[in-house]
Order: sequence, then C-alpha cells, then structure tokens
Amino acid sequence: MPASSKLSRLLFGLLAYVSLGIGLIAIVIPGLPTTEFILLAAWAATRSSPRLSAWLENHRLFGPVLHNWRNGKLIARRAKISATVSMLLCAGLMLVMLDHGWPIYLAITGMALGNLWIWSRPETLSQATD
Repeated sequence: MPASSKLSRLLFGLLAYVSLGIGLIAIVIPGLPTTEFILLAAWAATRSSPRLSAWLENHRLFGPVLHNWRNGKLIARRAKISATVSMLLCAGLMLVMLDHGWPIYLAITGMALGNLWIWSRPETLSQATD
C-alpha cells in the first residue's frame, strides 16, 4: 500500500532509511533494539520504496525476521535470547559505569518491559494459534 502523495512517500522513505540505519548500528551496540527498527523500516518501505521493501524481504538476515513477523507476529527463540543477553549486558554496563539515578532505573525498567513483551510473542505458528 504505497503512499499517495509525493510528500508522504518522501517522509515514509526517510523514515525507512533512518530506521534501517539505526537498525544496522544497533547490531553492534548492546541495548539498542535491532528488530524493532528493521520492522519499522520494512513498514515504511512498503509505503515508499518497493525497491527497499524487496531488498529487506530478500535479505538473508532481515528477510526471515520480517517473514516471521508478518506471518503470525513470531519472534524466534534465538532472537529472544540475543535480545535478552544484549539488554542484560547493557543494564550491567550502565549500573557499573554510570551514576545510579532515576534515568538509569527508568532505562532498565524499559528494557525489562521490552524483554517481557518479546518473550510473550510466539516462536512458532502453533503457539500463535493456541
């Protein structure tokens, strides 16, 4: 469902490329979510750039994630474990390296809630239909 006006296509395209860029950076930065930015990039790309959308769908790393999400809101166990380890590493680094104040605890709470949501998603289609 591509966007109708040139301005909306431009804005969706900008959102797609910025989200993809952040998602790529997030691969190497612990605590920054990769999957969410790739999903956002794919959503925006379907409204702005058939070329980028096809590239994401056929990408060896991102394609399976997008396929799983579009076919049952699935998140693979490997991705769940990776996200959990990344968040734990990030929370540990923050607790060791930064002053303990409400922003740190707010960030850790956000990561914990995000992690709970991730683990609430099904891993297989049979779980999604239960």
